[in-house]
Amino acid sequence: MLSMEELFRNLPRLETERLILRKMRRSDARDLFAYASNAEVTRYTMWNTHRTLRDSEYFLDAIEQRYREGRVTNWGIEYKPNGKFIGTCGFVYWAPEHQRAEIGYALSAEYWNQGIMSEAARTVLQFGFQKMDLNRLEARCNLENIGSERVMQKLGMTYEGVIREQLFIRGRFESVKLYSILRNEVPVVIGSN
Repeated sequence: MLSMEELFRNLPRLETERLILRKMRRSDARDLFAYASNAEVTRYTMWNTHRTLRDSEYFLDAIEQRYREGRVTNWGIEYKPNGKFIGTCGFVYWAPEHQRAEIGYALSAEYWNQGIMSEAARTVLQFGFQKMDLNRLEARCNLENIGSERVMQKLGMTYEGVIREQLFIRGRFESVKLYSILRNEVPVVIGSN
């Protein structure tokens, strides 16, 4: 099993039919700003809508710092047909001692409802069970975030309930839905990417 530092310092490139999951870089700033400046995209995120390109650059600088330090973070999602950076998918936390992690994701509204996030998240899920020795993978979403919840359902995750007022976001407490999947519930884990 990889250590947290090894994994996130040397985050491997993963590929699906339509996507490349790779380390984010500062040159992704314009593509990031294109979707992170959309209030509809950031409506349910923990981070604020980007107001300037500089906001996107700061975000990417922070992600690159996380890679250097070997801290839990995300892959950037590149859409193969046009080479654009269109979103993020990865880990919110990882507790190796409990073989448990949580995934999170965000996607440009231009690419919603095309199965893209399910494709990316399925790859991250498989990576977690294969390379990180996970037994349990969790995901959470705001109560009204139907799109995110649909991704969790497509991944075969089980709804466990509502965690009341778990997060304090933009000045108010938010309740979230919790989903999970266990190693023995993953149908067939395809060979590593």
